[in-house]
Amino acid sequence: MPEARRPRLAAVRAVVVTVAAVFTVNACGAFGTTTGEQTLTAPPRLPSPTPQLLPFQAIPTTTVPEPLGIPIAIPFDSYATEPVVEYGMIEIPKIGLVHRLYQGVTLHNIDRGPSHWPGTAAPGKRGNAVFAGHRVTWSHPFLRVDELIAGDEVTFRVDGVRSVYRVTETLVVWPEDTWIADQTAEPTATLYACHPLGSAAQRIVVKMALASTGAGEGSVS
Repeated sequence: MPEARRPRLAAVRAVVVTVAAVFTVNACGAFGTTTGEQTLTAPPRLPSPTPQLLPFQAIPTTTVPEPLGIPIAIPFDSYATEPVVEYGMIEIPKIGLVHRLYQGVTLHNIDRGPSHWPGTAAPGKRGNAVFAGHRVTWSHPFLRVDELIAGDEVTFRVDGVRSVYRVTETLVVWPEDTWIADQTAEPTATLYACHPLGSAAQRIVVKMALASTGAGEGSVS
């Protein structure tokens, strides 16, 4: 080969090597294209956003209150047919009373002891638990209920639950004042008996509010 062509061939080879080197760097490094002095590259990949966890929030719940009962009607015949049902125990320390409880509104039960008015609340439950008793006949459990004053305790033991009430007031009403058995939004209780002693002209009524409730003997053997 003539000597004049050798430098020109060497220059061509240098250009080819340079272009190849640029392409290799571009393909394996910047992943872009080269135009003159400027290299265009793909935009950097942004990190994935970190999930934002919301603070725990309890699902609100609505507590449905116990439904209030409806006191059964008292029959005109005080000895109308009614089963005798033992209900629990009552204690009134102030007047020294410890007595069996029954359930019913006729004298079949009331003659045996203080009797729970069916349809009124059970002791310890929402509503008004109502009990009737004698003052001067049979075992006369409510003989001294007129001595009870605000703050005195009355305890019921029914179905394994011990419920303690405190007297809030004592009042005298007429026989037709059956509102004394009206149910209440809060746990309350009512005792009532004939008044004055030896007469059925009026009724003496003891109103109470629940003080505490818990496990306790409630059955009667």
